[in-house]
Amino acid sequence: MSQAEEIASQGRGELRAKPPRTASRRTTFYGTLFRNELHTTFRRWRTLALLAVLAAVPILVGIAVKIETGDDSAAGPGGGGGPAFISQITNNGLFLVFTALAATLPFFLPMAIGVIAGDAIAGEANAGTLRYLLVAPAGRTRLLLTKYATVMTFCLVATLVVAVSALAVGAILFPLGDLTTISGTRITFGEGLGRALLIALVVAASLTGVAALGLFISTLTNSGIAAMATTVGLLITVQILDQIPQLHALQPYFFSHYWLSFADLMREPVYWDDLVKNLGLQALYAAVFGSAAWARFLAKDVTA
Repeated sequence: MSQAEEIASQGRGELRAKPPRTASRRTTFYGTLFRNELHTTFRRWRTLALLAVLAAVPILVGIAVKIETGDDSAAGPGGGGGPAFISQITNNGLFLVFTALAATLPFFLPMAIGVIAGDAIAGEANAGTLRYLLVAPAGRTRLLLTKYATVMTFCLVATLVVAVSALAVGAILFPLGDLTTISGTRITFGEGLGRALLIALVVAASLTGVAALGLFISTLTNSGIAAMATTVGLLITVQILDQIPQLHALQPYFFSHYWLSFADLMREPVYWDDLVKNLGLQALYAAVFGSAAWARFLAKDVTA
């Protein structure tokens, strides 16, 4: 018996054997459903492979910088959106965290989120397990919210994997200590770690729009591969459009436009304008595409 069938059978048994659920029982059931979703998602080889690729990016960046600066020269510019960070890596390994996040955010992180979100509903339909999940007393709305919560958990885990991998590599290859912000002021290593954690949280929050978009696309088809490919294709298209000067009037509304604004957290004082715009834009995308996914999923004819 599959996991979905087991949940469904447990749910039917509880409905026959017990009186209507109390709030506590509902919380327990939905907590179990969420844990099962997390377990299913993170035990898949595809998920583990994505996390392994993300963890490898900081290693490659750190080794490349170490080789290029073997003669004690400063790292050159051009590092995937963070030259100010790259030039500081040899002075302080903590800057590898910021550089790795800047390098993975434009493509690697959102691609991984797109794969997980695109497969959330469509993958269940393709495997024939979606109808069993809907037989369980969770309801379509709560199942969709559980799927979205699982995708957002993956967003946070993926971002932390990049940050922790970069911190470990930075500590091995480069010195650690007090660091200089982009503005030229000095802060302690402890404060730098705090800002690194805050930056990781902001990066994870920056992916909420992609997660909602992928979940919406996942409700439109019964093919997990088609949903994943469409989500990643839209991601690449938006990234290209965001680089065309003639579209400058539209670019502030692209979900990726303010992604690299997290660099402003390394200024003294912090520049909040673009950070607030980014978080507000992600909330808007999450609301619009989350609502669209909900409306589509409620009306979806589930035959598999």
